[in-house]
Amino acid sequence: MLALLALLLVFAISAFVPAVSAAPGAPTTAAPGAYPVGVRTLFLDRGAARPLPTTVWYPAGPAAGNPGTGTVSRDAALAAGRFPLVIFSHGLQSRPEDHVQMTTRWAAAGFVVIAPAYPHTKKNAPGYTRNDLVNQPADAWAVVTSVSRLDATPGDLFAGHLDTNDVVAAGHSGGAYTAAAMFQRGHSSHLRGAIVIAGARPRFEFGGPPAAMLFIHGDADPTVPYSTGRAVYARVPWDKGFLTLHGLNHGSYLSPGRPGFNEVMTSTTDFLRWRLDGDNHARCEPGPLRTAFGPDKPLCG
Repeated sequence: MLALLALLLVFAISAFVPAVSAAPGAPTTAAPGAYPVGVRTLFLDRGAARPLPTTVWYPAGPAAGNPGTGTVSRDAALAAGRFPLVIFSHGLQSRPEDHVQMTTRWAAAGFVVIAPAYPHTKKNAPGYTRNDLVNQPADAWAVVTSVSRLDATPGDLFAGHLDTNDVVAAGHSGGAYTAAAMFQRGHSSHLRGAIVIAGARPRFEFGGPPAAMLFIHGDADPTVPYSTGRAVYARVPWDKGFLTLHGLNHGSYLSPGRPGFNEVMTSTTDFLRWRLDGDNHARCEPGPLRTAFGPDKPLCG
């Protein structure tokens, strides 16, 4: 009972290199895909006042188990090859682990998913304030930059495995604001696109190198009105698409088994394959993404 409208995406990054270490206690729920899933925790920051503990889910090698077994292996070796980056931003009063059903599926599909916990908008944050959202795009880019440097760090788990030239920004609710706001004038050309899920009205103007942006929004959303999502979409000057989830609210569709979940996972994963892997078949094969972008796009001939 879902319908799609149009689609598009864009992204950018900039950063820092704080101390990196591993910690226990990661989610243990994975999802079917081409790869088993590994997870590590990085203790990053953008200065002492902005700690950014970051969970990273990634495609693991065969020693981590069989794909689709439902487990996540801590600090497992990466699969052979290089993998593009997805920076995922949580919403207000949320946490990276609240979105594990989505992030592990992206990792199983072949992407390194980087998810910082923001200092003043995460669940149970000391000094919580939604006004700190304006500082999060810089946090997100700093995290991407810091993780990217691990690709050239001898002996690091990620050394030689990260495609640091290809990044997509994604987020839900306040995190969608963060992802979209990374596409202001001056953003990196390495930002290839954005996935904006139930995003709020931006306090910025889009600018810089063009990219593609995919918007997803329930038309019965009581938290961020559907009209707000459409207004943000209308301001994007680049290639874009909009997936409307008819009759759905602010985020129930992010849980497996709930209406809309399959459509969200199919469209977002195909989007990542298109933007980060250059897989035009993922963009053009019948499904939510092609429906949203329209069959008349020159890319699909």
